[in-house]
Amino acid sequence: MGKLLFNITMTLDGYVAGPNPTINDPLGEGGEAIHDWVVKLKSWQESHGMSGDGETGPSDDVVRETVANLGATIMGRNMFGGGPGPWGAEPWQGWWGDNPPFHTPVFVLTHHPRSPLVMQGGTTFYFVTDGIESALRQAQKAAGDRDVMIAGGAATAQQFLSAGLIDEMEIHLVPQLLGGGSRLFEDLGQSVPRIDLVRTIPTADVTHLKYRIHK
Repeated sequence: MGKLLFNITMTLDGYVAGPNPTINDPLGEGGEAIHDWVVKLKSWQESHGMSGDGETGPSDDVVRETVANLGATIMGRNMFGGGPGPWGAEPWQGWWGDNPPFHTPVFVLTHHPRSPLVMQGGTTFYFVTDGIESALRQAQKAAGDRDVMIAGGAATAQQFLSAGLIDEMEIHLVPQLLGGGSRLFEDLGQSVPRIDLVRTIPTADVTHLKYRIHK
């Protein structure tokens, strides 16, 4: 069995999304800009079906390492999108078009049942209504010996952190301040994990901080 991984971009004041998210602006006010460091990378562009003429270097190496052994992905309903509540007659198909960048089975945490959604490129979305442990079991079975990635958002990460299930966490820290929105390390309760810093990779526009989490 592989590891359960989590990685996310975070501002200096601890936010991973801005305030007032909407269907048209899912990362909230200013939230899109905190990911400027990754969208220019060759690896990101390749995974999104673009020409792959983007930048290489330390950040590109980090992104490639993150997905090199990936076998399945878990995300929250808000990251998948489509708004709250039951799925409609023409349910939301995701933000990513016909060929999403995951290329693995993706398990979406939701309160509302839905049949699996098969997309191009090896991505199938499975909608899990019975909690994070069930999502993890299904993802690990699908991944086999490969890793499982928690893709976000903050609330989903908090549940897995509080349950002590994450093995490694990578924070991509950007030199920006949002001043409001979704903070990553809120609502952990008494289940604050003990972590060890594995490495630090600084660049001009982002610092990659990798941690090992004690279970």
